[in-house]
Parts: sequence; structure tokens; C-alpha cells
Amino acid sequence: MSTPHPFANSATPELFSLSNFRLQCDLVLPEAKLVYQTYGTLNAAKSNAILYPTSYAAQHTDIDWLIGPDRILDPTRYFIIIPNMFGNGLSSSPSNLPEPHGGGRFPVFTHIDNVTAQRQLLQDVFGIERLALAYGWSMGGQQVLHWGVLYPASVARIAAICTAAKTSSHNLVFLEGLRGALTADPAWAGDRFTARPERGLRAFARVYAGWALSQAFYREQMFLKLGYGSLEDFLIRDWEASFLRRDAANLLSMIETWKRSDVSANPTFHGDLPAALGSITAKTLLMPGSHDLYFTPEDSRADADLMPHATYRPIHSLWGHRAGNPAKSPHDQMLIKTAIAELLSA
Repeated sequence: MSTPHPFANSATPELFSLSNFRLQCDLVLPEAKLVYQTYGTLNAAKSNAILYPTSYAAQHTDIDWLIGPDRILDPTRYFIIIPNMFGNGLSSSPSNLPEPHGGGRFPVFTHIDNVTAQRQLLQDVFGIERLALAYGWSMGGQQVLHWGVLYPASVARIAAICTAAKTSSHNLVFLEGLRGALTADPAWAGDRFTARPERGLRAFARVYAGWALSQAFYREQMFLKLGYGSLEDFLIRDWEASFLRRDAANLLSMIETWKRSDVSANPTFHGDLPAALGSITAKTLLMPGSHDLYFTPEDSRADADLMPHATYRPIHSLWGHRAGNPAKSPHDQMLIKTAIAELLSA
């Protein structure tokens, strides 16, 4: 059992239930569940709240390493809320939805669903009307950009790390490769898994490893500096170990959410991405990884050019996409920490 985070406000995460929650796909969940953890103390003015949504396949304990007085998000100054994304196994997900939502009838979740539930949590539980900062990496970054578009008056600052406002065609190719590797397992019955797809999960992990880190990372054999004995050791103990912990149906669910990510895909903007990004009033920091293979710096630059209050500040790192979640890269941690400190002081 893992040791609780020293600044977590409870030993176990909290549960927020949403009755008759209507999803963007027009299905209604009689009870949607949003699991969250908080860190630090909300001030009397309720002006020091930071929202930090989870990323693909991650749960709050996987990403709260960057919370600490000497880390990127300081819980001695801010009240930090990590809401677990729908589909991640803690909040409502294929692995925990009661019938009739099972057996291949899992609903499709979108970031509109995530952000709508998060806003209700903030208002109903904490009385928070405006965030000091919405911070997110990868799919978490997609969510905070949705916050800026859907609820511009409710967020003062946004930090979107290694992400994009809309999933690109090239990113879709990457996601289809992951989905194809997982569903090639014999346990896939066309609409569900009939058993744990271990072979599929291992193949999925190896496909992901080739995208999430840069060519230079592998050329320089940076995995050896992390204590792995060989490339194969790295693939097994880092990548396969990570995804073997996850439920395969949940992984597919989050892929569907990722595929549909588009801040303009809503009744207000009807797919007009320039108009959606132009509506963001929050002071926004976009930090792509210089060697990210699927959320590319070029895509992030294009997003920044469409936003009226955006700063484009790449992370120059060989860690590829993982530069935005640099648990094992102190240099990248410091770059992000410095940028966030400047954003919060602005």
C-alpha cells in the first residue's frame, strides 16, 4: 500500500456524486461518480484554488508527485484539487459502471463531461466560482483548455503542458495504433474483452513507449541513467509494468475521450476553433515539449497564435512528451516550476 501524500487532506480520496448526469453523447447516468483528492487549505476568499485534472491512464496518486512546497504546485500557498477523469478507473468508468452500462454498452465520455462535472464539484462542495489556475499535462491540458473556452469567467490562469486544443489527425493515427494493439488480443470480442488481455496490454505498452519519448532519448540511451539494465529491461519494468496495472476497457474509454477532444466541438462554437480559442480570457501558458512526437511544438504554436493572452514557452528536453510530467527529470521540473511561479505572480 502506497504512503499517502503528506499534503493530501484525507487518507483516501473523496467522492462527489452527480444525479442524472447527462453526457454529451446524450446518455444519462443515474449516478455519475467523480473521485477527487485535495491538498492544502482553501483561503477565506476562496481565491487560491488550483484545478489539476488527471492525464491519460493516470490516477491522482500518479500525478501528485509535483505537489509540495519546493515543487511545481505549492500546497502551503494554494488549495489544489485533482479530479480523476471519467474512464480512469476511479471516477465513473467501464470497470465500475453498474448495469445496464456494461458488456460493450459503455458510454463515450468527453472533456465537456469532465469539465461540467468538475465545475459542479467546485461550486457545490467548495463554493469556488473562480480558479486561480487550471493546470494540466497531456489529456489534463486538454481539460484545462476546455475550461478556458467553456467557462472563461471561472478561470484566471491556464497552464497547458504538452497538449493541444484539438486532437490532430497525426495524433489520431497514434491513438488508432494503440487501440489496434490492444484489441488484437484474442480476448477482444469486437465490443468488449472476455478476459484480461495481457498480450494486448504488453503490445500496447511497447507501442506507447515509441511515441512518448523522443528518438534522441533512445539514441542517448537515457534509460540506462535511470537504473535500467537494457532497453528490454526499460520496456518491461517501466512501460509494461505501468499499463498492466490498468483495466483494458478503461484504456479504450480514455482513447475515445482523447480522440474527440476539441475545444470548439460544442453548441457555442460549432467547430470554429479560431473563434473558440479567441474567446479565452485567461492568461494562458502553453508549454510544449521540444521533442514531443504527438503534441508537437508546431501545433502548440498554432494554438498560441489564436489566443489573445497566450505565452508560448517550449520545454527544451529530450524526454519527448514526458517532458511535461518530469518526475525523473529535475531539469525539466525546474523549467516548469519557474514558468508556473511567474504565471501565478502575474
